[in-house]
Amino acid sequence: MNQELQILFPKSISVTIKREDLLHPVVSGNKFRKLKYNLLQAKAENKETLLTFGGAFSNHIAAVAYAAQEQGFRSVGVVRGDELNEKTDSNPTLQFAKECGMQFEFVSREAYRHKTEAVFLEELKAKFGDFYLVPEGGTNALAIKGCQEILTEEDAKFDYICCAVGTGGTISGIINSALSHQKVLGFPALKGNFLQDEIRIFAENDNWELINDYHFGGYAKINEELVRFINQFYKDTKIPLDPVYTGKMVFGVLDLIQKDFFPAHSNILLIHTGGLQGIFGMNERLKNKQLPTITIDV
Repeated sequence: MNQELQILFPKSISVTIKREDLLHPVVSGNKFRKLKYNLLQAKAENKETLLTFGGAFSNHIAAVAYAAQEQGFRSVGVVRGDELNEKTDSNPTLQFAKECGMQFEFVSREAYRHKTEAVFLEELKAKFGDFYLVPEGGTNALAIKGCQEILTEEDAKFDYICCAVGTGGTISGIINSALSHQKVLGFPALKGNFLQDEIRIFAENDNWELINDYHFGGYAKINEELVRFINQFYKDTKIPLDPVYTGKMVFGVLDLIQKDFFPAHSNILLIHTGGLQGIFGMNERLKNKQLPTITIDV
């Protein structure tokens, strides 16, 4: 569902949000798109278990756990940070995944760096049996295929397509399905320029650019300014934003509009990639730092 913002922007610029967060009550946004064809492939291969990787508040971990339960798979989550083994019940993301039946393997941050290596994967197979591997963040060729379905014919009218960037899978699918007159802008949630090469693995066109100025210090980093922006945006539009991905992207786009980045009469589409479950964990961190919390209803 596309929802146009009823906000007067300078130079008659129009902004619309594609509400991918409404695709599914739990497996929302880009996680729905990324898992769609992977789940079909897992069934085609007669796999009974899905195994994947993620951090303490990973949207991906939560989505895989729920999708596995819904589709009749067992699920295993290899979680970065062995200290979390004692904190499962106090972590809303891991608690949710656990309630969905996910089995955890907590590993140190050093061991986690080897997650794509054959020896590490063989050790996991020895422990959990055969499994269908879903990469961290869900990005692979099948995920790109799913994300290519985000844009539809009705989106042809837009000049700019904007989305948050994590592993690069979502934007790659959008790049591949965007039309020749459209420019795709990615807003990385991570600090650094390494995502350029990751995106080029799957992206078939050159109609894109990364805007690296709105990561707020790095992955899952947040400050009071961003919290207040998310709360005010929800008050004005009734659209909830997550603080790790879409919140930063929307902040960046609206800031760029004020800075005259976009030509007059530009028609801009923002992709809401979901991830709202992460708000609960983020609010716990904000409370511990005695900072304002995100007050939207999710």
